[in-house]
Amino acid sequence: MHSQDQLNRFLFEAHDLRGEFVQLDASWKAILERHPYPRAVSDQLGQAMAAIALLSATIKFDGSIILQSQTDGPLNTLVAQATNQLTLRGLARWEGDLPEGDLTAIYGAGNMSLTITNQGPARFQGIVELAGKNLAQALENYFSNSEQLASRLWLMADENRAAGLLLQKLPSEQERELDWERICLLADTVTQDEMLNLPAQTLLHRLFHEEEIRLFDAMPVAFRCSCSRDRISNSLRALGRDELFSIIEEQGAIEVDCDFCNKHYHFDAIDAEQLFSDTIPIEGSDKTQ
Repeated sequence: MHSQDQLNRFLFEAHDLRGEFVQLDASWKAILERHPYPRAVSDQLGQAMAAIALLSATIKFDGSIILQSQTDGPLNTLVAQATNQLTLRGLARWEGDLPEGDLTAIYGAGNMSLTITNQGPARFQGIVELAGKNLAQALENYFSNSEQLASRLWLMADENRAAGLLLQKLPSEQERELDWERICLLADTVTQDEMLNLPAQTLLHRLFHEEEIRLFDAMPVAFRCSCSRDRISNSLRALGRDELFSIIEEQGAIEVDCDFCNKHYHFDAIDAEQLFSDTIPIEGSDKTQ
């Protein structure tokens, strides 16, 4: 079995169609190591992580892209984030056992938001309706309705890997609906074992061996959390001196845990004084536990 975290773009040379294939290995395991998710929860999160990796290579942005649900069902919170550098992080929160069924049964009432944050003030947010059999179908509907692009997705995950396959029509003056339908029917034959365990070149040849496909160089994918002591210091500084010292007087210190990577940050009275002094603590010499 090969071991890799990478995303591959490809083109069908004879058709106005493009595709992406991503496999998450160590990056997916890094997420699971930090949170003991039940299998039903990790399946949903793994699919979301593969999806956000595919979206990060599909939508142009210079910052981060976040797929997030906030619903009233058993799986009430799911967050998958990617940067334009293809670094990923994600988390999920749930209550009780997740039922089998469609998205409404698993997530309950609500939607997913797709938020794109660029460097500077530019920000975009779209709504992904949680309707359909699975997350792939919900995202297909989003692309069809919001982006006006015919798209198909296949998303799969287990305890070792997550993977995603995306096919998308390119803008063209030629209508080749039969070609699109045929390519999608071929992709529909893909199995979970193939998605999770075959290298990109092998998988594409097995699915589309009669097609001429141009496979571009793979791009590495990695787990990385963007939390830092500096970021948290800025948030605490925004509370104001009086509020911050009131909390420390009541609790003895301020303890902050990152939900994504479980890193712990400790701020006592001395740390608080430094936040409002002319000297800003240098990241790397911070006090973490």
